[in-house]
Amino acid sequence: MGGGWIALIVLAALCVLLPFFLFAPRRAGNKKKAPFAGRNFAHRGLYEKDGSIAENSLTAFARAAAAGYGIELDVQFSRDGQIVVFHDDTLTRVCGKEARVDEVDYAELRGLCLGETKDTVPLFADVLETVGGRVPIIVELKNGRRNKELCRRTLAMLRAYSGAYCVESFNPFIVAWFRFHAPEVLRGQLAQPPSLYKKEGFSAATGRLLGNVFFNFAARPHFIAYRIGEKPRTVRFAERLGAMRVAWTARAPGAGAGADAVIFEHYRPETQLK
Repeated sequence: MGGGWIALIVLAALCVLLPFFLFAPRRAGNKKKAPFAGRNFAHRGLYEKDGSIAENSLTAFARAAAAGYGIELDVQFSRDGQIVVFHDDTLTRVCGKEARVDEVDYAELRGLCLGETKDTVPLFADVLETVGGRVPIIVELKNGRRNKELCRRTLAMLRAYSGAYCVESFNPFIVAWFRFHAPEVLRGQLAQPPSLYKKEGFSAATGRLLGNVFFNFAARPHFIAYRIGEKPRTVRFAERLGAMRVAWTARAPGAGAGADAVIFEHYRPETQLK
């Protein structure tokens, strides 16, 4: 057999193996998946669309835990390094203050009301105490200026927590940090269709990479939490290779059908998926 044929065979093998290298997840065992599989998770707690119960508030988390729902929440830093539970990069939409969360000290944040409620921006520690291990939690680490520090300190708090937890992020390198520093923790890659990243300031090329989970080779997530709707073939391929399917955000019964876990808001499903 000539050298040309050998080169073609090697090239063909690489073409076959490359998708597995790029998109394969890390399979989680049944024990690791058990607290999360087959459950509905209240998005940012069990809050109300009319704002009477604020998202990511202690009230919303207490309601979700009392109702038996899993909880999804968001963590990031205040300027003085407190881990707070808040979704947006800025305080504008929820608190009416024109500032980034990470540019405001917690002493000021705790004085800001969430919407028209009396709840204020909570510390992650207070949320963990409120939930008290009653239901599993999905902790989304927000992308920011101190990602490695946020990973380290969030992990330390979670390891001291008595309840079931897993982590996720839109940033695949945050997910990868947990792969290498806490492989025992169930981790997930948040993603959405490539076209939606442009609205968040990403280039079209970056949106294609993120939306098609091209960074699975670094993060090796156990689950992919994908926005409800049509999924790219690369995401479906990763699911066929064993990635848990988490759907977000369901806003009506039946949304997210077929997923292993569903993150919902604005309605009251059963605690378990049917």
